[in-house]
Amino acid sequence: MPVDQPFWAARLAALGAATAPIPFASLTEERLVEALREVVRRQTYAGAASVAARHMATEDGVGAAVKALC
Repeated sequence: MPVDQPFWAARLAALGAATAPIPFASLTEERLVEALREVVRRQTYAGAASVAARHMATEDGVGAAVKALC
């Protein structure tokens, strides 16, 4: 598993765009189903995810990486 996934999962949860991350070692079908149900039931997740998506769309990640390397 890539090491950045837990970081980004925690960031999305902190922004209100996702449920709390479920560590892979404790991932069960039941826990995953409950997290998905929560996301679908609460519209606040969709709103926060939309705000995060709009913010990310304004960033130039490639340009920033090139500047950092040059």
